[in-house]
Amino acid sequence: VQLQASGGGLVQAGGSLRLSCAASQNIVSINSMGWYRQAPGKQRELVASITSGGTTNYADSVKGQFTISRDDAKNTVDLQMNSLKPGDTAVYYCNAKKGVTIKYDFWGQGTQVTVSS
Repeated sequence: VQLQASGGGLVQAGGSLRLSCAASQNIVSINSMGWYRQAPGKQRELVASITSGGTTNYADSVKGQFTISRDDAKNTVDLQMNSLKPGDTAVYYCNAKKGVTIKYDFWGQGTQVTVSS
């Protein structure tokens, strides 16, 4: 699975950004897709994920602030980020998990999100 992330950029605190991840194959066949982020000096962490059945999961720190959605017709998964804070600054990575008994991870190239105060 090849993933192409887009939509990062520089925004002021309180602003919004929308990230998009395009998959090279039908995402209905992918168990789950999501977004992770990695800030400088920190470990990569899960931000949000969505399963093929539409079940969503969010990190506590972004609940009510970020929304993940999928478009099966376009094979895309988007992350709408509102009320951004400087603490949201990170490189955001698109992720796909696919497999039957073993779930393999696939990663996009990462997109920088910078929130200025």
